[in-house]
Amino acid sequence: MAIEIGNKVKGKVTGITNFGAFVELAEGKTGLVHISEVADSYVKDVNDHLKVGDEVEVKVIGEKEGKISLSIKKAIDKPEGYSKRPSRPRDNRGSNDFRSKGNFKPKESFEDKMAKFLKSSEENLSIIKRSTESKRGGRGGRRG
Repeated sequence: MAIEIGNKVKGKVTGITNFGAFVELAEGKTGLVHISEVADSYVKDVNDHLKVGDEVEVKVIGEKEGKISLSIKKAIDKPEGYSKRPSRPRDNRGSNDFRSKGNFKPKESFEDKMAKFLKSSEENLSIIKRSTESKRGGRGGRRG
């Protein structure tokens, strides 16, 4: 079988690096399975998933300048309707309007936000000023 993008081929792991695994394909060609294409889950170390000499089925996902990009996770057939992330259950009772559930909060105006910010900022500055004055000896600065 020719090595074309999209084809699934069998290969043998010939080398493992910290960034992926090299797989020898038919016709003596070698491709790289990047660490992100080894498994659906997070892969910290390729050695946890593959060993040199393992027979693997890979999918050819790219070829550039004679370098062949391979994927193990894309070679695995997933059941129909499979989603990587679990879907959230939908609540179809009533509307999706958050105000209908008693959670309505009127939007704060810019002036209100600014006033709140200034108040908290002044409080923080006074706390910092008090703590630095106490470290310096208080009101008179240095005496002596």
